[in-house]
Parts: sequence; structure tokens; C-alpha cells
Amino acid sequence: MKLKQRVVLLAILLVIFIFTKVFLIDNLDTSAANREDQRAFQRMLSGLRVALDPRLEHTLQSPWEIAAQWVVPREVYPEDTPELGAVMHAMTTKKIIKADVGYKGTQLKALLILEGGQKVVFKPKRYARDYIVEGEPYAGYDRHNAEVAAFHLDRILGFRRAPLVVGRFVNLRTEIKPVATEQLLGTFMTVGNNTCFYGKCYYCRETEPACADGDIMEGSVTLWLPDVWPLQKHRHPWGRTYREGKLARYE
Repeated sequence: MKLKQRVVLLAILLVIFIFTKVFLIDNLDTSAANREDQRAFQRMLSGLRVALDPRLEHTLQSPWEIAAQWVVPREVYPEDTPELGAVMHAMTTKKIIKADVGYKGTQLKALLILEGGQKVVFKPKRYARDYIVEGEPYAGYDRHNAEVAAFHLDRILGFRRAPLVVGRFVNLRTEIKPVATEQLLGTFMTVGNNTCFYGKCYYCRETEPACADGDIMEGSVTLWLPDVWPLQKHRHPWGRTYREGKLARYE
């Protein structure tokens, strides 16, 4: 091989060597960054994970008393909440001692009193998980599992301003009807083999009841804020009119 050819070959090998080294270093740096990102993500998940453990060994207070003490003007629960799992477990399992209609708002719900005197709002399941609501953004009924998702998104983003929400199955025949008020009981009906109720609210109609699967109804349970915290109504600057042809002020 001539000297010129050897020099060219050597130059090519040198370039390949340099590019290979740079590529490997970049890959190593990227891999290290990815590993650190994974570790940070796992740490975040570990901090957000909630074990529904009913034990409250370090206090004689009830879950409801603990949750009531969390509420301050800027947040509903603190960042460090080791008792959160116990409160959520109580919301899921405590006996229902009274059930009434949930008058306020546009959507069907029931006001429940759990053992220990805690108020919660029960919003029933209206759609299958994979059902798609067509039409306007506000068309159809509220999804009960959206309430659960909103609470956990609030935790992930660190706002801590959404009330506590859990999913729960209730037996309408054995858990609700025996403790229901006359107002709520008067809205119960049977459709096929399913127990249903339509409650009382702005859009509640006898022709559009929420129905259980037999007697078992899935829904969301939202913890009621302590009565010592009165709520104020603030009009949302980007609120819709919900009327066709009528524009909001910002529009």
C-alpha cells in the first residue's frame, strides 16, 4: 500500500475513532441522566403512594377529626399527610348511618352521613368507563371517576386544594334504603332487575335515574369540608353561559 493511501486510511480510522468515542460519551451521559430521571420519578411515586391502612396508632383522634384539622385557608390537606390513607380507608368502609338527597348543584348525588357523624357526598356512576359522551364539553352527566382523578391530580401538582375523594361500592337495598330520608326514598324505583334513584337537583328527572348493577352501585365519595369554614361564591371569569346563542362577557 502506498504512503498516500496509508495516510488516508489512517485519517479515516482516526475520524471513526473520534466519532465513536464522542457517541459513547454522549450515550453514557444520556443514560446517566435517564437513570437519574427514573430514580427521581420513583421517589415522586413513592411519596404520592397512599396505603389504605385503617390504623391510627399515634393518636386517639378519629379520622374525621384529623381531616378537619388539616383544613386551612390555602389548602385542604397538608403536604406531609401520613394519616391520609386512614382517612380515605374510613371514607371507603365506614357504615352509612343516614342518606338524604343532595339538593345543591346540577348533578345527581346523595348526601351521606358516615359512622362518626362525617358528611360525604356520593356521586353515582352513570356511564361505563369506555363510553364517549358526544356533543358539547358540558354534555351528559358528570363522571364519578373524574372526581377521583381530580383529587389525585391535585395531589400530584401540589395544589392540595381539592377535597378528598375515593371510589366506593354501596348496596342500595341494604345500605341506603334502610337509612334514607323520605325525600330520597321517594325517588327510588326498579328498572328491570336494577335498583335506581333520581334524587333532587337542578337537572334531576324521574325519566333519567341512576341505576345500580342489581343492588350494587359504584360511585365517588367526597369528604365534606368542616362547617366552621363558610364558602364564598366567586364567579369564574371564563365561565360558559350554557345557553345556545348567548355569549359570556369575555366572548
